[in-house]
Amino acid sequence: MKNKKQRWMLAPVVCLLLGCAGPEPAGQPLHSVVTMKAGTAGTRVVKTFSGVVKEKAEVSLGFKTGGQIERIYVKEGDRVRSGQLLAQLDTADYRLAVDAAESRYVQLRGELARLRRLYEGKSLSANDFEKAESGLRQTEVEWRMNRNKLAYTRLYAPADGYIQSVNNEEAEMVNAGTPVFSLLTAGPMKVEVSLPLEVCRHRDDMTGVSCRWRDRPIAVRLLSITPKADAVQLYKALLLVEGQEADLSAGMNVEVDIELQTRVAEGSLALPVQAVFNEDGKDYVWVVGADSTVSRREVTVGTLDGEGRLVVTGGLAGDEEIVRAGVHALHEREKVKVLPPVAATNIGGLL
Repeated sequence: MKNKKQRWMLAPVVCLLLGCAGPEPAGQPLHSVVTMKAGTAGTRVVKTFSGVVKEKAEVSLGFKTGGQIERIYVKEGDRVRSGQLLAQLDTADYRLAVDAAESRYVQLRGELARLRRLYEGKSLSANDFEKAESGLRQTEVEWRMNRNKLAYTRLYAPADGYIQSVNNEEAEMVNAGTPVFSLLTAGPMKVEVSLPLEVCRHRDDMTGVSCRWRDRPIAVRLLSITPKADAVQLYKALLLVEGQEADLSAGMNVEVDIELQTRVAEGSLALPVQAVFNEDGKDYVWVVGADSTVSRREVTVGTLDGEGRLVVTGGLAGDEEIVRAGVHALHEREKVKVLPPVAATNIGGLL
């Protein structure tokens, strides 16, 4: 009697538990994927770098002799013409040296004239006469050297340009060759740009170089690329600005576009790198079928094209829907949810 009563008491509890149990849990949610078709491989690539405008040349100017600076005729920023007087040294000592050498020369020249008459009259030996001639020539050379030194006390501009810096003041003593001025010479400007190794090693594949300043094109041509990298593994390239660009000045920043021709066969297919995965040493992509299931397909890939995509040389016809990203989360014959393509106006897919 007691057992029967207990069974009646348990029955409602069992029914309650069975009745309250919900439906069986649904299956795992479908993976959402974005698909694409393989595109045509790009046969050219344009890489953009920052460049700096350089003057034709920067020349350090100094006197060819030493002395005290008497006058400086220009200041920093002045435009100068070729042959223009820039500075002058004190000439007092140099003029004295010229006068002394000239006096010796005039004296020896008169003596040589008297010795010539003696030589012609057989009263002077040929050896003594030749010594006198040699002494006159040496004195003449000394006179010319002193005249040159006097001329060296005046410093002239070797070319048209601008005074970048004035390094000394009047009354200062300078030695021969001391840089007194820095001159930016006028003429065709250059653009200096630093290039990475992957661009320099394909120099033979360069098909064009162009330059821009504030979206205005500047005609340039490649002059040189240094064969040695600098401390940060970049190679300096120089471009010559063709024509006169009135708005350009040294130190300005410009943009340089370098076009490279890639070694990709015309009409080859290409996919983003993230669409291809590797298993057991082979490359695969996920192809989405009409029933929204994915199947793995082996492909053969080569180098990168001009847009940084993998070139596919085998395994695809070109009309397949390929999973673009998230390939490592999928499994064979898995059903997926294909997301619609993002509109061109919905940048970043935020809408």
